[in-house]
Amino acid sequence: METKKPENFDDYIGRFPNEVREILERIRMTIREAAPEAEEKISYSMPAIDQNGIIVYFAAFKNHIGLYALPTGHKGFKEELSSYKSGKGSVQFPLDKPIPYDLITKIVKFRLKENLLKAKEK
Repeated sequence: METKKPENFDDYIGRFPNEVREILERIRMTIREAAPEAEEKISYSMPAIDQNGIIVYFAAFKNHIGLYALPTGHKGFKEELSSYKSGKGSVQFPLDKPIPYDLITKIVKFRLKENLLKAKEK
């Protein structure tokens, strides 16, 4: 894999083998459907979705896909995420198991709602 910082989503996704690329593209489309007005950007060398602040980041690793929805995005889905390895603001979806696209949709919609409420308060 290249070590130069990716310039955009296509550049990031293009660095992975086909089977991982397909998963990353499907995650990308899942997120786009849940947050159609959000902007794609690269932040911390990972794909990030931004609308009134970062909604989620995601990244591919050797054995898993990492989804980073910040701590609030994980607290609201504690039970649904309990079968996955997770940290304070991250969750790992193993590449050898089905990716929970419906859960990703719920998390993205939850985080988008949070960001929109925060923006209204300002």
